[in-house]
Amino acid sequence: MPARVEDARFEDGAERPLRLRAETPEDLGVVSALLQDAVAQTSEITWAPRHRRFSLLLNRFRWEDVPAAERQGRSFERVRAVLAIDGVLAARALGIDPADRELVLELLALGFEPGDDGGGTLRLVFAGDGEVALTVECLDLRLVDVTRPYLAGSLPRHPER
Repeated sequence: MPARVEDARFEDGAERPLRLRAETPEDLGVVSALLQDAVAQTSEITWAPRHRRFSLLLNRFRWEDVPAAERQGRSFERVRAVLAIDGVLAARALGIDPADRELVLELLALGFEPGDDGGGTLRLVFAGDGEVALTVECLDLRLVDVTRPYLAGSLPRHPER
């Protein structure tokens, strides 16, 4: 008799670090949702044109842990994570001063505008009308948690529009 197969649940990854890869717009939607409200300083952003890599070290809110935290009556958590994007041909900052190394950015979403032959523009949209636009050969990004979770203070809130 074959083993019973069940869908994964958010709770299944409670204490395990995330290790995700996005190669399609659908994949990108999942990574974008998990990165909503992540914060980073401009000093923690790296653009390596020779290697065609753009990366950020972020403090990611653990949205996947919210149901368990609420059910168990415990605090919400954040974790340090690296977002690495490969195949980057060009990077442009809009409304952000890359020279301001102390500037704190709050990531709202990732978006992709397809171009020719699988390439396009990957947009990192930040609070306060800041944006980084990356011209990419294709969607090729990884999100990896690199520390254990720590207390987050409170659940991020978004004003109603």
